[in-house]
Amino acid sequence: MWLICDIVDPVTHRRYSRDPRHVANKAEAYLKASGIAETSYWGPEMEFYIFNSIRYDQTVNEGYYHIDSEEGIWNSGKNGVPNLGYRPHLKGGYFPTPPIDKLQDLRSRIGLGLAEAGIDVEVHHHEVGTAGQVEFDMRYDTLVAMADKVCTFKYVVKNICYREGHTATFMPKPLFGDNGSGMHTHQSLWNQETPLFYDRNGYAMLSDLARWYIGGLLAHAPALLAFAAPTTNSYRRLVPGYEAPIKLAYSARNRSACVRIPTYSERPALRRLEFRSPDAMANPYLAFSAMLMAGLDGIRRQIEPPAPVEADLYELEGDAATAVKDLPGSLEEVLSALESDHDFLLEGEVFTKDLIDTWVAIKREFEVDPVRLRPHPYEFMLYADS
Repeated sequence: MWLICDIVDPVTHRRYSRDPRHVANKAEAYLKASGIAETSYWGPEMEFYIFNSIRYDQTVNEGYYHIDSEEGIWNSGKNGVPNLGYRPHLKGGYFPTPPIDKLQDLRSRIGLGLAEAGIDVEVHHHEVGTAGQVEFDMRYDTLVAMADKVCTFKYVVKNICYREGHTATFMPKPLFGDNGSGMHTHQSLWNQETPLFYDRNGYAMLSDLARWYIGGLLAHAPALLAFAAPTTNSYRRLVPGYEAPIKLAYSARNRSACVRIPTYSERPALRRLEFRSPDAMANPYLAFSAMLMAGLDGIRRQIEPPAPVEADLYELEGDAATAVKDLPGSLEEVLSALESDHDFLLEGEVFTKDLIDTWVAIKREFEVDPVRLRPHPYEFMLYADS
């Protein structure tokens, strides 16, 4: 059993200003009041790892983690039990069939559990990473409804994996040298049955409204990531070389761009954008609301994004390379960006200054500083015998 509810002050019975679900409700109300659109639809792709074992500890005199997985390529030479092989190589796990994909049946049981919880799963599959990286895509829904489903999704996944003798983690980068897990977030605006992001004559069949929305996302992306990629571990994923969406650009096909436009169908109803930088450690109520507010700011101010880039952004050289900016590379940087760029979130009192200040303070005190102050295991590889 699980419970999703709103939080109210027990004395005044007024909604609690720091309640993330209250923020999301206000974001939906602000969208309708803006006159730009009536509804926003959201469709996150949930990537995560399923391991057989995960051990970790951090004390004064030691700090370690140890991950194991029957699928892990590091077990290809393991002896002591019959070794039947068939494991995804590093960055080689995209869409294998059994017996290389050893989690197909478990994913199907997860899908059935999600259906029982009222969540429509459109697809599930093995992802790129060895050692059990998987993806589930849920059918799109409105902002608050989808944020509710993301919370339910994580609860169901963890409990079914635990019941089956596995452990699921939504950490963006649990493995060194392999792909991280993101939460690519599809989004669009509608008026009743009319999709507002479609224009047959626009680039990738995008309307002016959609282009300005993208302009807002890219302009505010550093601040957005304080909610959408909100952990120190998020920035182990957002690095070049792993399909990491770190380039402040948009494209119809480019996986290294922050914003990608799906183009497998020309149907107007399927015209949307995919913001690829968030991960599933985000609070979905705050992350979706912040993205919506950034997009609406882009529409209101008619922010033009940089020209779309079709080439591989990591292969650009010279002036072409320097023209495309990167996302910040740490949680500390995006928290600072949020401090200096948050007026768009305060529109309509959707976010409050108190919530933003509290979020930044807690993140710095309980995540940034504790990680910064501790010796890293690899530092012993570098310096212990110096």
